[in-house]
Amino acid sequence: SELISQTVQFVKQTLQGAESGHDWWHIQRVWNNAILISKTEQADTFIIELAALLHDIADSKFHDGDEEIGPQKAGEFLKSIGLEESIIIHIQQIIRNMSFKASLGQVNFHSKEMEVVQDADRLDAIGAIGIARAFTYGGFKNRELYNPDIPPALNMSKEEYKRSDAPTINHFYEKLLLLKDKMNTETGLRIAEERHQFMLTYLEQFYNEWNGEQ
Repeated sequence: SELISQTVQFVKQTLQGAESGHDWWHIQRVWNNAILISKTEQADTFIIELAALLHDIADSKFHDGDEEIGPQKAGEFLKSIGLEESIIIHIQQIIRNMSFKASLGQVNFHSKEMEVVQDADRLDAIGAIGIARAFTYGGFKNRELYNPDIPPALNMSKEEYKRSDAPTINHFYEKLLLLKDKMNTETGLRIAEERHQFMLTYLEQFYNEWNGEQ
């Protein structure tokens, strides 16, 4: 639709030069995943597509931890293209509550549409692309690849998670390997299982190489 095309243009423009794990290509993959998952769910695809397109319009990681800037920017844009208030509020709630980080705190919102977009976003955080994104972000933050002396921190609070600057390999245990069991939809879970397996294989290979084994 015309509104979806306008949203795509807005997102592409806004995210020019973004960190490459959170750029337009990430959005496009999440959008495609969301459309795929929505085919087997009873949910509003218009809201799903808009939320998928706008979910990282201003990620708090790149805005001093400000978690309201994303929903705010999305809301201003949606108002500017004439969407009604109830739809705008729903999309803002999805953006505000769908992240892994949000799930570590109190989530006071739930909808079928959020389940779909959340699964679509989580699929892009695991598997081959998830691994590439994790190391890209780690490089962006100048983190170590791995440090055997720093064990993963499990059961972190939301604040601890936001402050963490641990090696990238730890992120597998602190987030990426936990996502499969958090999937909301059957389609999401089916795709996640294969990607999860790939990460386990990758870690095994990584440790073998690190330890100088064959």
